[in-house]
Amino acid sequence: MPTKDDHKTSMAYLLLALTALFWSGNFVLGRAMHLLLPPVVMAELRWLLALALILPFLLPKLIANKAIILKHWKILTLLSILSVACFNTFIYIGLTLTTASNATILQSVIPIVILIISVIWLRESISIQQWFGVIVSSFGVLTLITKGDPASLLTFQFNQGDLFILVAVLSWAVYSILLRWRPVELDGFTFFGITVVIGAIALFPFALFELQHVEPVVWHNQTIATIIYMAVFPSILAYIFWNKGVAELGAAKAGLFIHLMPIFGLILSSLFLNEEIQSFHLIGIAFIFSGLYLAVIAKRSNNKKLT
Repeated sequence: MPTKDDHKTSMAYLLLALTALFWSGNFVLGRAMHLLLPPVVMAELRWLLALALILPFLLPKLIANKAIILKHWKILTLLSILSVACFNTFIYIGLTLTTASNATILQSVIPIVILIISVIWLRESISIQQWFGVIVSSFGVLTLITKGDPASLLTFQFNQGDLFILVAVLSWAVYSILLRWRPVELDGFTFFGITVVIGAIALFPFALFELQHVEPVVWHNQTIATIIYMAVFPSILAYIFWNKGVAELGAAKAGLFIHLMPIFGLILSSLFLNEEIQSFHLIGIAFIFSGLYLAVIAKRSNNKKLT
């Protein structure tokens, strides 16, 4: 008979799977609406609405933690720009030029990028097996960027959208590493809230500039529903679900659920955007997942055996 702990674990699995689904849906909607909502404006409206929804709960915490926020404003600003401002905005810019399928698959390479930066910047040691995993995963990324045609490397005919997605991946990887220097005095919700505040402020002048140089936003039911979805599901609910999942299962196990995004992304893109699932998508996924297993997952398994 299932115990209370079994139910809690099952619920954590469900919440983490929903988080990956919400994030994948964000990519698909970003691609679907790229002709109606400019990318920087899309990011700004998403975070402004998210901020409006959490502000009644956030404001008392910001006031109570004012001294801590002012003391650590430099690292908080950097983390906000890398995550809320840069990551999501580069994703939306990339989605104007590439498919949602490619974007969600490339997202799964984040653990590999974090590993590489940790070696170069933090001088962390890395095994031969991990290096092999990095190389294998890199083949997967190149397969997606070149659409399975290695000859395009010689002519540099890359899809610019894929490159923007990779810049977003790099931004999130650096953010993830810098999190070790976030103020420990701030609770999770306050930290999330202040990054949204700073990120929305940082994006505002760029969104204003974009509005002056592109076609005006067409406000209709689809546009409004898209912004509401982006603010509620991949922003607020995903944050809550992710934290609950990590608290129950631990960060290492929870992180593996990010690898559901390529699967959800391909399914949603096929259903709602009529994007064709091609052989190079599957080959790219196979290389990336194999590299992730060798570089990240297998290492964790070996560490558990030694403890």
